[in-house]
Amino acid sequence: MKKLLFPFPLVLLWLMLSGWGSVGHKKINQNMASCLPSPIAFLKPAWTNVVTNNASQADYRKNQDPNESPRHYIDIDNYPEFLLSGSIAQVYDSVVSRHGSSFVIDQGILPWATLATFDSLKACFTRQDWNKSALFAADLGHYVGDGHMPLHITKNYDGQYTGQSGVHSRYETTMVSRFTSQIVYPADSAQVIQDVAGYVFNYLYFDYKYVDSVLLADSYAKTVGSVGSDAYYQALWARSGNFTILMMRNASDALANLIYTAWVEAGSPRMYPNGIDEQDKTGQVGLLPVFPNPAKKSVNFQLSVTMNNTPVELAIYDSSGNIRDTVLSATMQEGVHSVKWDAGTMEPGVYLCVLKSGSYSVSRKFVLIP
Repeated sequence: MKKLLFPFPLVLLWLMLSGWGSVGHKKINQNMASCLPSPIAFLKPAWTNVVTNNASQADYRKNQDPNESPRHYIDIDNYPEFLLSGSIAQVYDSVVSRHGSSFVIDQGILPWATLATFDSLKACFTRQDWNKSALFAADLGHYVGDGHMPLHITKNYDGQYTGQSGVHSRYETTMVSRFTSQIVYPADSAQVIQDVAGYVFNYLYFDYKYVDSVLLADSYAKTVGSVGSDAYYQALWARSGNFTILMMRNASDALANLIYTAWVEAGSPRMYPNGIDEQDKTGQVGLLPVFPNPAKKSVNFQLSVTMNNTPVELAIYDSSGNIRDTVLSATMQEGVHSVKWDAGTMEPGVYLCVLKSGSYSVSRKFVLIP
């Protein structure tokens, strides 16, 4: 797919294409909680904390799932009908029928990924699977956030067609991180959406209008200071701060509206105090599913840490309860951390990875195969 073909190191590319960066995505998901109306306020704080702490999981999956990247963008101005009428068909099959699946996937499938995740969230609410519903809501928030970031809605997503390469990460990650304390906005009470597909596509069309605004702000900032300087970022924020705050506020509102709508359409189920696993109640550390599983030579562990300077230890135990290896013993900062473990000469079988922090521990089972 197109956005995976650039000759940049994988890590740099991942950072460049991460909508709003981890700071912005977390703020969007976190502020969503303030928008939830009283009928669904029981989701706070246990459930909404999980939504906040997993706001960037969809980005981390890009390194593991080759199908993930296209879910984060849509180069909507590559569609001739959008240039003519300002819209495209909402039904995925209709768009594929007109343009072919290769073209559609190459342009990105952000709106349809958003709608599919909404459907998954509603299904979780229906069967009252509160743990999975929180994780789907976190992904939904990520895709909604990407849909409110203009450079995720255009073919000129990194300014490569206007001589502004690198603007993507300068704007959404570095600038937002620098001025996050100034990104403050009031909450609006969530409303039920009558036409979910229309709602998602309409905010994409609205946010697309800010593509030129971001690029103009970048061009202006370059006249004030060299790229990367304090003067540059101060100028970039001065020209783009107001509409950036507006888009992030709209993203939090949209996420709350979609969550509330999914809950209502699922029959308005109630979550009782034991609805979220102990891991999620703790809210300080978490251990995500092991990948790949089963594995042959190496395993990827992902640890979520919600507080700075958290002591963690990750160890491997065999099926008899014997410790076989200590993968990690460190003090970690807030965020999701990926740790790759080489199984070496470990024999095939069932193993347990155990993450400890203070008196709290959580484990995941995985299998090594020949």
